[in-house]
Amino acid sequence: MATQNHIRNPLEWGWDHIKQTGQAFESAAHTMEGTWEDRAAGPPTVRKITATDIRDALSAGWRDFGAARTDVVFLCLLYPLAGLVISRMAFDYGMIALVFPLIAGFALIAPLFGVGLYEISRRREQGLEVRWTDAFAVVRSPAIGSIMVMGLLLLAIFCVWLFAANFLYTVTLGPDAPVSTVAFARDALTTPEGWTMTVVGIGVGFLFALAVLVIGVVSFPLLLDRNVGVGTAIATSVRAVRANPGPMLLWGLIVAAGLVVGTIPLLVGLAIILPVLGHATWHLYRKVVV
Repeated sequence: MATQNHIRNPLEWGWDHIKQTGQAFESAAHTMEGTWEDRAAGPPTVRKITATDIRDALSAGWRDFGAARTDVVFLCLLYPLAGLVISRMAFDYGMIALVFPLIAGFALIAPLFGVGLYEISRRREQGLEVRWTDAFAVVRSPAIGSIMVMGLLLLAIFCVWLFAANFLYTVTLGPDAPVSTVAFARDALTTPEGWTMTVVGIGVGFLFALAVLVIGVVSFPLLLDRNVGVGTAIATSVRAVRANPGPMLLWGLIVAAGLVVGTIPLLVGLAIILPVLGHATWHLYRKVVV
C-alpha cells in the first residue's frame, strides 16, 4: 500500500532528530568499552608549526564563521544562556564564591562544545553543503563513543577544578558563604586572605588549563577525523605540544583571552568567540597532524 507524502511540521522534524540523537547515544554507550584501543595502522605524524600557522588557522576559522554566521551564532547563543542560568543558580543557592570558577572553568570543557563546529569545518573542507543541522551529525559519527569518553574526562577535570576552588575559598575567606557579591569582592581584593585566594587560584587555574591544552588541543578533531582510540588521541596531542611549545602556548593564550573577552558582556560575546575558536581549532589540527 502506497504511503502518502506530506510536509513535516517543525514538531515532527524535531522529534525525529531527537529520536535519532537518542539512538546514536544509546549505540555509543555500547561501544565505549573499546574507545581506548588503538584502531589505526600507525600513530599520526606530528609536525612543527609557527606563529604564522596559528594566524592562518584563526583566519580560516573566521572564514568558516562568516560562511555560516547566522546559524552558528544561533547555536552558540545556547552556551552564554546556559552560563547565565548556572551563574544565577549559584547566586540563588549561596555559591557566590564559585561564580568566577564556574565561568573561568568553561575553558576546560570548551573543546567538547566545539565538536559540532569541527564537523562543520570538516564538511566545508571537503566541499560539501553545510547546514546548521550538520553540527549535530557528530552524534551519528563512528567516533561518538570516543568523543563521549574524552568529554567525560574533561568534565572530570572541570569538577576537580571546582573542588579545588571551593577548598581554596574555604581555607582563606571561608568557611561561611559570602553575604553578598559586594562583600565577597571587597574581601577578595582588600584583605590578605582574599589576595592569597586570588593569586593562588589563578595559578591553580593556569595549571588546570595547561593540562587540558596538553591533552586536548588536537584530540577531539583527531577522533572525529580518524579511526583512533582515546589513548592515541591524547598521546598525539601531548606530542603536538612537545613539538611546538611556543606556538601551542600562544594558542592557549589566544583561547584564554578570547574566552575572557567573550564573558565580559554578560557572556553574550561567547556566541561569536566560540565559533571562531572552534573552527580555528579544526584548521590548527590540520596544520599540526598529518
